[in-house]
Amino acid sequence: MATRSPSPRQRPARAWQRMLSGRRLDLLDPSPLDVEIEDIAHGLARVARWNGQTTGPHVFSVAQHCLLVEEIAARMQPGLEARWRLAVLLHDAPEYVIGDMISPFKAVIGGDYKTVEARLMGAIHIRFGLPAAAPAEIATLTKKADHVAAFLEATQLAGFGHDEATGIFGAPTGVFGGERGVPPVLVPMDSDSAKAAYLARFAALAA
Repeated sequence: MATRSPSPRQRPARAWQRMLSGRRLDLLDPSPLDVEIEDIAHGLARVARWNGQTTGPHVFSVAQHCLLVEEIAARMQPGLEARWRLAVLLHDAPEYVIGDMISPFKAVIGGDYKTVEARLMGAIHIRFGLPAAAPAEIATLTKKADHVAAFLEATQLAGFGHDEATGIFGAPTGVFGGERGVPPVLVPMDSDSAKAAYLARFAALAA
């Protein structure tokens, strides 16, 4: 008697994504061996911050956002070790697979999103010689730098007023001015330039 193929409802859902490198990354049980920086940079350079609701001919990509956050973290904590600056650069790396969901939508989804994100982050960190979870002080620094970056992006690119952005993200007091310099002027890059800049920064920090 011939064996019947399982119906579409009986087949297990595919939980992996094929990358341009040829890797197949399992989203539910990701292996560090399937993580490649080229895939990360390529994906992040094509994921838009703010759901694409920004000014300019190009989206402001997650890759460019990560570069900004790493720069801000270094201003906030001069002398930060290269390995922890690398951790900051990679802080949104899981979004090369799961995309950049705006915070209100993450709140609606709840814990499942966070679980998948944490597993991906752990695999990414281990792949590049970092602990699966960043130390608490690095996580706190990253969050503070991320809020400053969000304030700059909101007011320069996403149409937020100063007071509105301050109420949501907090004003970046003490981060710029004096020896720390002035806030950067954000100019969205095309995806190829954002990818190249991300890879170059990764290479400098990983070295």
